[in-house]
Order: sequence, then structure tokens, then C-alpha cells
Amino acid sequence: MAGTNLVGPEAGALELGVVLRALADEHRRSVMTKLAADRTDSERGCNSFDLPISKQTQTHHFRVLREAGLIDEIDYGNRKGIRLRRTDVESRFPGLLALLEAEHQGGTEPR
Repeated sequence: MAGTNLVGPEAGALELGVVLRALADEHRRSVMTKLAADRTDSERGCNSFDLPISKQTQTHHFRVLREAGLIDEIDYGNRKGIRLRRTDVESRFPGLLALLEAEHQGGTEPR
């Protein structure tokens, strides 16, 4: 079943302030550290991140990440897929994903 891609801003329109505000939240940063560490950039389900928050709050956090331009969301009707926009983020903010990956590999959860 094909999904509908929920579109965020174009790569050239990504704004540092918006990205940093999105990453300031510990749950959103946790999602991003896991995505940055997974070099396959495969699509993941929202529930695969084991966030200790309600489904409604997860929906909000994924929307913030999408609107910041960090992820793509694919809507399948009864579920959503999440994919890191690695190429766009790396081209606009070189080194940002490496920092997030290092945080994940360091074994520390974001604070």
C-alpha cells in the first residue's frame, strides 16, 4: 500500500533556529539520535522508538521534526512511517547528524 508523503520544507529553506528548537526536546532528540545512528536510513514506524509518552504526544513530536525539515513522514492511513532526511540535513548543516550519532553511540540518552 502506497502512503502519502507529508512534506516539510525544502532543503534550502531549513532554518537553524527551527532545527535547534526541535532538537531541544529530549524525546525529539532521542528520535533523531537513533535515526542518525542508523546509516541505512530505512523507514521506521513511530512505535519503534519506544518513547515513554502518549500516542498524541508522539504525533506532536513527529510533526515538529517534520516541520523543521529533519524527517519525512509517510501516512499509510492507520500508521505512519518515519525517515531521516539525511542528505538535506547534511547539505544544510554539515556535521549535525554526526553530533547526534555520537550522542547515541556514547550510550547517553539526550537530556
